[in-house]
Amino acid sequence: MYIDKFKKIVIKIGSSTLIDKNGKPKKIWLKEFAKDIRNLVNKKKQIVIVSSGAIAIGCEYLGIKKNGLKVDKSQAVASIGQIELMDFYKNTFNKSKLKISQILLTLDDTEQRRRSINARRTIDNLLAMGVVPIVNENDTTATTEIKYGDNDRLAARVSQIISADCLILLSDVDGLYTDNPKKNKKIKFIKTVKEIDENIKKYATRTENLYGSGGMKTKIEAAKICQLSGCYMAIGNGNSMNPIKKIIENQKCTWFLPRVSKLDARKQWIIGSVAPKGEVIIDQGALDAIRNGKSLLPAGVKRINGNFEKGDHILVKDQNNVECARGLTSFSSSEVGKIKGSHSSKIKNILGYSSREEIIHKDDLVKV
Repeated sequence: MYIDKFKKIVIKIGSSTLIDKNGKPKKIWLKEFAKDIRNLVNKKKQIVIVSSGAIAIGCEYLGIKKNGLKVDKSQAVASIGQIELMDFYKNTFNKSKLKISQILLTLDDTEQRRRSINARRTIDNLLAMGVVPIVNENDTTATTEIKYGDNDRLAARVSQIISADCLILLSDVDGLYTDNPKKNKKIKFIKTVKEIDENIKKYATRTENLYGSGGMKTKIEAAKICQLSGCYMAIGNGNSMNPIKKIIENQKCTWFLPRVSKLDARKQWIIGSVAPKGEVIIDQGALDAIRNGKSLLPAGVKRINGNFEKGDHILVKDQNNVECARGLTSFSSSEVGKIKGSHSSKIKNILGYSSREEIIHKDDLVKV
């Protein structure tokens, strides 16, 4: 079983797993889940939990409905619910002699390199002290434009940043099927995914309505981040008691296996970005150069989409609009618009000042 060889494990719990239909915490479920965590800690595993539920609990506490909440009001509700959520965890985990901490992250905390390193240091220090960090998106300050919006990708990004061995996404089904198991009885259960190809993406679309705010699509996106980070990922059923124990014993889940060749920490961070600021479309010559480990030069850029600044994450796509790489741009979108298609020796004359020769240097570029 994969879990036996892992040391650092991230477990994501969705709102539907933790909160009942009335918006109240599932007390018995969390009590049994805490026993799962205690068993893992006893085996010298380091555990990080990414938990949803603040807004749902906040609504129940205030006696209001979650549906139709505007952003500013949901932020206020989250500030109330987060206290209730952590109190729920603390009281329950104390009974299993587990110490917890709270970490609230925004998108910028993971998308900006320095801040992501600070987040890693904090989590690593907590784990070294035997504490179980409980992570959530900081819904009290995040707006639609600068938030993850789902904790699947947040969990994957946290896994990448702290170099976790494994991410477990607790969902409401056993894993990934070829179709919706509630509608089609002649479907197959997928136990292992080595590569996220078009078929896997189609399966995710077909089962989309089985899940909550994130959906299977975001779980596949999370798996992609994990695979490129050298991290295993599992989708398993969290609705039963002791879900981790059952995943270990029954092995009924879908495992996404990591790439054989592991990227260094910086390139893992680059490839794991969930909020690229723009994209460049390149010609075949530039595509061949990238595949051979070369930098992206202005001459190979055909057009650009979006507005971005120097140092931002951007996507690199071929002429069929297929993503082939990601990287940190050395120029703004305005500058790229002026120098695209030109030889690097002409950059100074075009822009009127000296700059780098590459749109994206090979050290800042990761093939997908």
